[in-house]
Amino acid sequence: MKQKINPILFTLIVITAGILTGCISTDESPITLTEVTIEEIAESLQYHFVNGTLTDNVFNTLFDDAIKTQTNPKQLEYIWAQITSNYGDFIQITNIKTIQELGYNIVYLTCEYTKLGVLDTRIIFDDNNLIAGLQFVPTDISDQYQPPTYANTQNFTETNVTIGNDTVWKLPGTNTIPIGDGPFPAVILVHGSGPNDRDETIGPNKPFKDLAWGLATKGIAVLRYEKRSKHYATTIVNQLNNLTVYEEIIEDVLNAITLLKTTKNIDNTHIYLIGHSLGGMLAPKIADQTTDLNGIIIMAAPTRPLEDLMLNQTIYLFNLDGSITDEEQKQIDQVQENVTKIKTLNISTNEIILGASLPYWESLAYYNPVATAITNDIPMLILQGKRDYQVLYDIDFLTWQTTFNENTDITLIAYDTLNHLFISGTGTPTNTEYNIPGNINEDVITDISTWIMSQQSR
Repeated sequence: MKQKINPILFTLIVITAGILTGCISTDESPITLTEVTIEEIAESLQYHFVNGTLTDNVFNTLFDDAIKTQTNPKQLEYIWAQITSNYGDFIQITNIKTIQELGYNIVYLTCEYTKLGVLDTRIIFDDNNLIAGLQFVPTDISDQYQPPTYANTQNFTETNVTIGNDTVWKLPGTNTIPIGDGPFPAVILVHGSGPNDRDETIGPNKPFKDLAWGLATKGIAVLRYEKRSKHYATTIVNQLNNLTVYEEIIEDVLNAITLLKTTKNIDNTHIYLIGHSLGGMLAPKIADQTTDLNGIIIMAAPTRPLEDLMLNQTIYLFNLDGSITDEEQKQIDQVQENVTKIKTLNISTNEIILGASLPYWESLAYYNPVATAITNDIPMLILQGKRDYQVLYDIDFLTWQTTFNENTDITLIAYDTLNHLFISGTGTPTNTEYNIPGNINEDVITDISTWIMSQQSR
């Protein structure tokens, strides 16, 4: 039996997004929005997916004109097919939660499925009860997180800070500072793909919190913050047509460097960047845009184009049981078609392909992280788990290793039992293990801290 959940791929900005308006119904007779609550609107949309009734008529009634330029019922059916292929058949809505965030009402429908339990449908409403965003997101089980045993909270303090305080993209963050007068070396944590919080929470796991607490215990300050696409989710969705990796990631890292340079007890001559996954891939590009970094740590960074990894990961997950069904092959073919469009940049102005628009893919089209790293005169520590099925040891890491094996300024370390999150595991790696509570392996914390401290003596 296949063990699959919604693939934690290099999904970029959103899993799917929409701006809905008009009237709703689970049949062909719509009712006005003023007659129902936002919870009822959310439930109605969910059952349109379940019952296969998201027809052109319903679609044109529910969806705002802006989103009609980006998607259509066929594309939404494809997304729903991915969800049910991974999670199984829909059983029921088990919980409805409504919260307020950044001026929007957000309804979370926790839905139960036959294969792999629960998944949330996240629906964002504006003040007029119009749907301003739609995502399928993992159900929050972060309350199962347990701090790592190697973290000693007596060795550091944490302070709330704001990244980009003089910009329109202010981001809340946390500075974890060792106890003492310092000055301390410091690192900035750069997220992987998708809308991540400051802890890079995935299920019950918080790898960035592990890094912050583990490194601060060893005398290294750590700055982490909410990713722009997480904190300004609805705004970003509405600006996808103009978004590049600079706006999504790089600009905020540069603002974080500025903040660290003015933070008390920080050694301005020893500021480092730790990039995970996409963040690691972009680390050489970021280092190219500032003279204030004294080294970069790259964790599970691909050397191949993101679209290739997305295709390979899709095939890998579908083939876990040794076979691919006709429906799964259709989905693979759809991803392959999208990959071809990305490689040729054959993307319409308002078209969203694999979570991003033409400017985003253009900003990555001519970027090669290895080639950029070669030109950077900066020390690097490159880390990789051999159980990582997303970024591959025998392709991506070996490319880094082959390129830099003779360079004494570059240190490369691989770990036999670690996955993409640098958490230990056994057996065939799958994305189901991301739902198992764990912590970044202590060896990783030790290797990073040892490397940073060694740079201070250079």
